[in-house]
Amino acid sequence: MNFLTTVWLVTRKDLLIEFRSREILYTTAFFAVSCVLVFSFGFVQEGAAIDGVAAGILWIAIAFSGTLALGRTFERERQNETLRALLMAPVDRPALYVAKLLGVLVLLIAVEAVVVPLVALFFDAPVLTEPITLIGLLLAGTVGFAAVGTLFAAMLVRARSRDVLLPILLYPITVPVIIAGVRGTAALLQPDTDIASARAWFSLLVFFDVVFITLSLWTFEPLMTE
Repeated sequence: MNFLTTVWLVTRKDLLIEFRSREILYTTAFFAVSCVLVFSFGFVQEGAAIDGVAAGILWIAIAFSGTLALGRTFERERQNETLRALLMAPVDRPALYVAKLLGVLVLLIAVEAVVVPLVALFFDAPVLTEPITLIGLLLAGTVGFAAVGTLFAAMLVRARSRDVLLPILLYPITVPVIIAGVRGTAALLQPDTDIASARAWFSLLVFFDVVFITLSLWTFEPLMTE
C-alpha cells in the first residue's frame, strides 16, 4: 500500500466515524463558542469592543478548542486499540501521522468557520477587509499548531495523565505559532490594515509549518515504537 493510499484510507476512516457521531465536532465547537462568549462579556463595554482584543481572543479559542479536539481524537483511538492496529499494519508510519493530522485539521477548520463570524459579530472585527490573507493566516497557524499537537497526542495516548501532559507539552512549543498568528491577524483587523506586516507574519507561520511537520515526520515512528 503506497503512502497516499494509506493517508486517504485512514483520513476517510476518521472522518466517517466523526460524521456519524459528530461527538468531537460538537464538543469542540461548543467549547470555542463558549470562549468567545465569555470573553465578549469582559472586553465589550457599552457595545464597543476594546481595541486589539479580537485577534487574541480568536486564537485563544482556536488553541483551546484544538487541544480538546486532539485529546478526544486520540482518546477514541486508545479505547478501541485502533492506533495499535494501525502501527502493526504494513504501512509507512509517516503516512499514519499525515492522515491523523489531516483529520484534526478538518475538524479545526470547521470550528474556525463558526468562530470567525462570531468574533466579527461580537467584537466588530473587519474580517472581510482582506479575507484571503486572513484565511491564509488561519490555515498556516492551524497547520503549525495541529502538526505539533498530533505528534504529542499520539505519543501520550497510552499515558495515564495524558489530559494534563498534552497542554503542558504543547503550549510552550506552539507559543511562537500562536504569537505569529495573533500579530498577523491583529495587523489585518486594526482600523488601518497593515498588509505588509500580515504577510510577513504569514511567511513566518509557513516557516514554522515546514519545520514542525518535517520534525514530526522524522520523529513519529521512533516515538510511537518505543
